[in-house]
Amino acid sequence: MIQRAKIFIKILFIIFVCGFQNLFAVQNSLKPKEVVWPFEGVFGKIDKQSAQRGAQIYLQVCGACHGMKHLYYRNLVEIGFSEEEIKTLAKSYLVIDGPNDEGEMFERNALLSDHIVSPYPNAEAAKFVNNGIMPPDLSLMIKARPNGANYVYSLLTGYQDIPNDFQIENNLYYNPYFEGMKIAMAPPLVEGQVEFMDGTEASIEQMSKDVVVFLQWAAEPEMEQRKSMGLKVTIFLIIFSILSYISMKNIWKDIK
Repeated sequence: MIQRAKIFIKILFIIFVCGFQNLFAVQNSLKPKEVVWPFEGVFGKIDKQSAQRGAQIYLQVCGACHGMKHLYYRNLVEIGFSEEEIKTLAKSYLVIDGPNDEGEMFERNALLSDHIVSPYPNAEAAKFVNNGIMPPDLSLMIKARPNGANYVYSLLTGYQDIPNDFQIENNLYYNPYFEGMKIAMAPPLVEGQVEFMDGTEASIEQMSKDVVVFLQWAAEPEMEQRKSMGLKVTIFLIIFSILSYISMKNIWKDIK
């Protein structure tokens, strides 16, 4: 009985220590920067030019490591790309399809109806290339984190030189906005890394904002329709309430 009690106490101690360490790591990270986003608020909308630039950054930079399994190529038309542009883009990727008439799988060029092609054939391959770490899918990244838009922006713009008094492993990078301030992902964005089709200067801050706008749209492509419907319903309810009140006053005005 005493032996069991000792084991139980040890388990509680381990849980307490691990929990304290995790809490300490979270507290060490900085609060995300506050940014005013065009999609915030009741009347907020997706800036389609910004979303297009964000899509360009994803396809040329982020897509080398991160997938977007919930997004189809055809969806990109919704942010202003032409169907021909997306068809040309999709054709540059190969997907496994089949089986054919002979029962064999085969490769073909991607179509508008295909999911955006993952950079890895499977999770095991992704972990092997990235030192055992699976790069997260970005489709719902903005919704997966509290204060997601500000967090992603802060993370992308938050890489700094390692402070002299900070201990960090050789294969990690210092980012005060990440839990524990240590992150395995190398700084993904570099000044002038992408040449935007609309001529916008590709600063790290600008690229980070554009990526966030694109990821916000990808996570909630129906956002504008939802807000529009909510506004219409609210206006209807206000008008209905006013008319109901007027009708009630007229019906009961002669009754004392």
